Amino acid sequence: MSEDRFAGAGGTPGGIGQFFTGVIMAGIGTYLFLHQVQVTTSWANLWGFNSFGLSLVPMLVGVGFLFYNGKSMVGWILTILGFGIILAGILMNLDIYFKPTSLYNTLIMLILLAGGLGLILRSLRPRKTG
Repeated sequence: MSEDRFAGAGGTPGGIGQFFTGVIMAGIGTYLFLHQVQVTTSWANLWGFNSFGLSLVPMLVGVGFLFYNGKSMVGWILTILGFGIILAGILMNLDIYFKPTSLYNTLIMLILLAGGLGLILRSLRPRKTG
């Protein structure tokens, strides 16, 4: 009669406790770290003028083509390209700052994050049973 063992994290025996401890540590570290990040935006300028409206033109033309003919390859290309231009414009105009905090708090955040990821990876390795 074969003895069925409960497979742990990643299909390896054991490691469930380490895995969930790592997830909790990494989750807390990530939350604390991201809580210190402030994101602001500035508007896109082209020769001193706001150019965000200009980035909408390819997508709007593409959507117009698709309303006329839903199978239009040009319409799909313009719509996807226009959406990509809009998304890139938003991402390129984000200003990301790390709020001032103490070195102690920063080290706690990073240790929780790195330690949690380390425990998650360690729990996925096969253990020697004996």
